Amino acid sequence: MTTILVTGGTGTLGRLVTERLRADGHAVRVLSRHSQPYAVDLREGGSGLGPALAGVDTVVHCATTQRGGDERSAANLIAAARRAGVAHLVYISIVGVDRVPLGYYRTKLAVEKLVAESGLGWTVLRATQFHDLVVQVLQALAKLPVVVLPAHASDQPVEVAEVADRLAGLAQGAPAGRVPDVGGPEVRTFESLARAYLDATGRRRAVVNLPLAGKTYRAFRAGGHLAPEHAVGKGTFEEFLAGRFGGEDGRRG
Repeated sequence: MTTILVTGGTGTLGRLVTERLRADGHAVRVLSRHSQPYAVDLREGGSGLGPALAGVDTVVHCATTQRGGDERSAANLIAAARRAGVAHLVYISIVGVDRVPLGYYRTKLAVEKLVAESGLGWTVLRATQFHDLVVQVLQALAKLPVVVLPAHASDQPVEVAEVADRLAGLAQGAPAGRVPDVGGPEVRTFESLARAYLDATGRRRAVVNLPLAGKTYRAFRAGGHLAPEHAVGKGTFEEFLAGRFGGEDGRRG
């Protein structure tokens, strides 16, 4: 049995990784800003990192925020992990961070570099967007009478539980560097995803595809965030929607 620390272990992905590692018999510590006894804000670092990492064999770094600070968080974590003698650092990243010039993606790529140059044994896994995130975006877009979508854009959503399975497996193995990406089972137009969401939630909305401008849009339109050659996921978007909304009675028009 090994001792494994999961940062962001109360989040969408980290919670599932934690459950799987514990089910496999590992001693798992959860580090997040509000989770005792290892309540640490990685952006600030501080003395709490030492006790959290003491005796830890492997760190699975899931903590992230789009509000900024991921590079600082990673630097603090890596420095503390080196001091603690951690053998393996596993990091979850996003497909396309090296191809899509989105600010958050650039940050994830910078963290990948920090991990690779950390001096620790390391593994980096990139995944396509989770079903949950696609639904969050569509929920926001569907608040208006007309759902406006970026024209000619596709996505390849993947079930978060499948990514958690893969990440937990990597955490139990030896450092492997950059491993093959994990993508959802289908590359879908964003319009088809939106219509599936509207059908599943009983919403009636007009859907309009609007061409956009800029380097980020062009990169998404070109499929820079997709991994069709790694379509290893099994769970479809419709299956996710059925599990999420199929039993709800209060559908809204």
